[in-house]
Amino acid sequence: MKLATYKDGSRDGQLVVVSRDLTTAHYATGVANRLQQALDDWNFIAPQLQDLYETLNGGKARHAFPFEPAQCMAPLPRAYQWADGSAYLNHVELVRAAGKSDVPESFYTDPLMYQGGSDDFLGPCDDIVVADEAFGIDFEAEVAVITGDVPMAASPEQGLEAIRLVMLVNDVSLRHLIPDEIDKRFGFFQGKPSTAFSPVAATPDELGEAWRQGRVHLTLHTSWNGRKVGLCEAGPDMRFHFGQLIAHAARTRRLRAGAIIGSGTVSNPGIDKDGRREWPKGYSCIAEKRAMEQIQNGAASTGYMAFGDTVRIEMKGRDGESVFGAIDQTVRPHQI
Repeated sequence: MKLATYKDGSRDGQLVVVSRDLTTAHYATGVANRLQQALDDWNFIAPQLQDLYETLNGGKARHAFPFEPAQCMAPLPRAYQWADGSAYLNHVELVRAAGKSDVPESFYTDPLMYQGGSDDFLGPCDDIVVADEAFGIDFEAEVAVITGDVPMAASPEQGLEAIRLVMLVNDVSLRHLIPDEIDKRFGFFQGKPSTAFSPVAATPDELGEAWRQGRVHLTLHTSWNGRKVGLCEAGPDMRFHFGQLIAHAARTRRLRAGAIIGSGTVSNPGIDKDGRREWPKGYSCIAEKRAMEQIQNGAASTGYMAFGDTVRIEMKGRDGESVFGAIDQTVRPHQI
């Protein structure tokens, strides 16, 4: 099934069930008012939401209405946990190669992960608001899952079993703030502003055969200012699957229902062609484009986002239809 959260003037919005083709929706009132409520009692509430979903898809829901992504908050407008991994090692290898530094061996066996702010997520069409273009505004197209309760020291298999929903992410980064924060050896904070999520979160079964081995085997489409810049495959190059990422996050603590775990920037390796390294799948963040330029030409020439720039992130199924709806955002200056 597919679920979304509509804006209603509150912090947590109103849970709606969305049809498979993303054309119609129905309020889940009477079953659950908020997505977190459903996650807290998933085994009881999810079957009722599934019944409503099937009724909606069958065209028999009495109070269905046209689905409007612009009315959506993030599926979980705020969450108890947002931890983002870096499961696509090519992203790390590429950025480090551009800086002429090696990837530590431990990165290939132990996932990278940071804990982000989860109190104020952005809806799929909400503006990216930044105080200064000089911060180095970048998009990062990713996949994420929402979990049920996960016990401490869970196995990767237990992690997979805990996955309730899948969605897309724009993990906005302020690249020029991050280096100084990392130099403090205490992680980064200001360099990671509010994160945006797709209009819809879908149960893994909605992905069909594209959901296997804890990965989404579909193409992630990224457009910058209306120009397609990334057609990256989310499945084959994901070094650590979501079960492993969840297990990593739960190594020393429990994860509560509603925890969100991200994949990191979706990235595919380059190929050598006529003595030159190329990346035919494109890129899911500008930092990768700049790294490609550094490797190819000796210097980065692409700048980061400016006020008025747009980014669109979407994933389509084998039938060519959008699975989660699109993240479609514009960068705006902060107004004091």
